Amino acid sequence: MNADDFGLTAGVNRAILELNRLGTLTSATLMALADATTEAASLATNSPSLGAGCHIVLVDGSPVLPASQLPTLVDPTTGRFRPTLGKFVRDLFLGRIRANEIEAETEAQIARARSMGLSLTHIDTHKHTHMFPGVLAPLLQAAKRQQIPAIRNPFEPTWSLAATPGAPALRRLQVQILNRFQPTFRRLVTRSGIATTDGAIGVLATGTLDASTLTSLLHSMPNGTWELVTHPGYYDRDLGQARTRLLASRETELAALSNLVIPPDTELIHFGQLSVRSGVSP
Repeated sequence: MNADDFGLTAGVNRAILELNRLGTLTSATLMALADATTEAASLATNSPSLGAGCHIVLVDGSPVLPASQLPTLVDPTTGRFRPTLGKFVRDLFLGRIRANEIEAETEAQIARARSMGLSLTHIDTHKHTHMFPGVLAPLLQAAKRQQIPAIRNPFEPTWSLAATPGAPALRRLQVQILNRFQPTFRRLVTRSGIATTDGAIGVLATGTLDASTLTSLLHSMPNGTWELVTHPGYYDRDLGQARTRLLASRETELAALSNLVIPPDTELIHFGQLSVRSGVSP
């Protein structure tokens, strides 16, 4: 049960901590360089039941390394990453982004998260950019060198897609098309020796994840180890000024997760327990 965007705003941090204290949320991934990152790291180090990962940002954000060291990854005029996933993917497939820059920036973000006292359980990426092999390969190199034990499997299984009836048709089509990268993901992750799950649920429902959808997903869940991807938070002034499309939907997710009834045959873990509890081998 993982929340993305830890550190985005104080309201996002507060929601994540509240859900962890309720016993609903077991994991969160921290943005290494966001407005409320320092607060999030402090909260995580004082919350032993909350597994903390690093939410690697390569699009729509600012780098940890100087822009001069990332000439193909960062816009030199703004000092920021490309603003949209579409532009990032276009340039990635045109060969305009160097793998060594992705690797270096990933290591820098991991190092910054650790410098704040976090013992990282896993990594994932903002907007799931590591579903693309051109990002995944250097990301795994950085993760291996930094001894990161696990990585998100960002691909949503067929059963979960079927259990998300309210998702927009266009997003459903996008998720299904992107699933074609899954065999390459599994091959590269297996070769790396890094643990992962059987898949991610809730990706299709991003922006529309409510109590009904959440119940549908959890009660449709077969045997296996699955990550529920969530984005809870409080829609306050800080969030309204943040660079995110997920606004009011964060409070909808917060309410749904706050009143969640976990199916009795479900065990909640975080990524640090993945290879031990689930039998998923590194």
